[in-house]
Amino acid sequence: MRTALLQSSGRPGTVVENLKVLDEAAGRAAAAGAGLFVTSEMFLTGYAIGDDIARLAEPADGDAADAVAETAARHGLAIAYGYPERAGDTVYNSLQLVSADGTRLANYRKTHLFGCFERDHFTPGDRQVVQAEVNGLTVGLMICYDVEFPENVRAHALAGTDLLLVPTAQMHPFQFVAESVVPVRAFENQMYVAYVNRVGPEGEFEFVGLSTLAGPDGIARARAGRAEELVLADADPVFLAASRANNPYLDDRRPALYGSLV
Repeated sequence: MRTALLQSSGRPGTVVENLKVLDEAAGRAAAAGAGLFVTSEMFLTGYAIGDDIARLAEPADGDAADAVAETAARHGLAIAYGYPERAGDTVYNSLQLVSADGTRLANYRKTHLFGCFERDHFTPGDRQVVQAEVNGLTVGLMICYDVEFPENVRAHALAGTDLLLVPTAQMHPFQFVAESVVPVRAFENQMYVAYVNRVGPEGEFEFVGLSTLAGPDGIARARAGRAEELVLADADPVFLAASRANNPYLDDRRPALYGSLV
C-alpha cells in the first residue's frame, strides 16, 4: 500500500486553514497512487498553541472530523490525522483514522505524555493497542513519545499490526529517534513504521522533520529532510511476510523470563 507522509506543521492556531492544507496534500497523494495519507501530531490545530488547545479541541465526531471524512471520500484514500480530542471536560492528544469512503475506523488517545507541556494540557489515554484494516493491512495507531517505549510497539506486534502509524512532534535535540530508534522498532517487531513529524519553529520548540517509513528490515523506504514535504513509500505485505519468516523474533520470545518487566 502506497503511504503518504505529510511532513508539515500546517498553520498553527487555525483549523480551517489546516483543513485546506490537508485537502490539497491529500489530493497530491491520491494522484500519486497513495491509499493512505498520514499527518503529523496535532496537525488540525497546531501543537505549541498553549490554552488554544482546549479552545480548539473537538469531539471525535465533530465538524473537523466530518471535513476530513469528506476529504478522504472525495480523494479516495484513507486519512490518519492528529488533533486534540474533547470528551466532556477531558482533552486528549488523539489520532483518528478514516477510510477511503469517509467512515471513521479508529481513534487513539496518546498514552505516554511528554514533558510538562503535554501533561498540563492533556489527559493520557488508557488503551494501548488500537487497530483497523486498510487495504488488507492491519494498521496500528500510536503518537510520538509512545513509540519510544518498546513495550508499546511489541504489544502491537503481538496483536498483528503490519503498519504502525506514528504522527509525531519530534523536536531538537532528539532527532536520533527518527534516525535510529524508529528503524530499530520496525526491525525488532517485524512491521512497517510510518513516523510523521512536524517541521520548523513553533512556540518554544524546533521540530526536526526527518519523517520516515521504515521497513521490517530496519531500512527507511523514504526519509524527508528538514522542510515541509510530502513523502511517499510502499508498505509491501509480501516483503513483510518474507521478512517475518526470516526473522522470527516473536516466535523465539520466552515470556516466562520477562515477568520482572511489569
